[in-house]
Amino acid sequence: MRAAPAPYGRDMESESRARRMWRALEPLHAVTYFAPEAREAAEGLGLRGFWRGYFGQRAAPLGAAPAEVVTALFYNFAPGFVARSVPQIWSVAPPERLLEARLAAVDTALRRSLDVDAPEVAEAADLARTAAASVSTAGRALAAANAALPWPDAPHLVLWHAQTILREQRGDGHVAALVGADIDPCEALVVFAAAQDIDPERLRERRGWTAEEWAAAQDRLARRGLVGGGRLTPAGWTLSTDVEARTDTLADRAWQALGDARSARLQELAGPLVARILAAGDFMADNPMGMRPLVAG
Repeated sequence: MRAAPAPYGRDMESESRARRMWRALEPLHAVTYFAPEAREAAEGLGLRGFWRGYFGQRAAPLGAAPAEVVTALFYNFAPGFVARSVPQIWSVAPPERLLEARLAAVDTALRRSLDVDAPEVAEAADLARTAAASVSTAGRALAAANAALPWPDAPHLVLWHAQTILREQRGDGHVAALVGADIDPCEALVVFAAAQDIDPERLRERRGWTAEEWAAAQDRLARRGLVGGGRLTPAGWTLSTDVEARTDTLADRAWQALGDARSARLQELAGPLVARILAAGDFMADNPMGMRPLVAG
């Protein structure tokens, strides 16, 4: 398959500022799920298996949300896959306990991988908080739920919390772009796998869709002239590129507020921090998002 066009961020010269900042900062949030401390925290509350911990820790800011709400907001997970964990997880680990455990686990994980007392961490935290405080959460439920939580005191946790708000705000905007393009959750994954040259079987399984559901999504897209033979058609490439560009536009408000110079400074500060997180193994390099962290320049 041909490589994705520039808006996906594989071309450093042409990728948008919003996408560049997402790549620069995302591993700071990803420790929430992939650091061993996070998995141990979830298991300590009785949530066995990665996915129960993932759904519990990511959805906890929403309160004891039912499976239908979590499925709607996370968007690309199969409803039955979500229902294996939600709402049963709330009876095992109430959201307020998960939030406490989540913060404690992130604290321990970042203290292990970073020099959390370094002035660069404090400077990055101030910049990221300014960006996060500037975003609109209107129509963005996951971002709003995290923004409603108290800000931590320690700079490394401020940096993590800010990136959590920023990445969920970006994700909420991506869902809005997909809905606007009339692309349903499974169809979104079919398009994404073709555009990013990602193994579709792996992506399908990681999001809980059956082979039959995946094939049906391919058929729907084919009838619209968007895919053929497992590849995107020219119309499919246009739609995919438009969705990604719209996602970036909707996510750029934070960086407009921060300004070019301070955004570039935050990217510069984040590079060495993210490199240490990657070296510690706290980010899933072969991630379903196809996202390559930006660790330099």
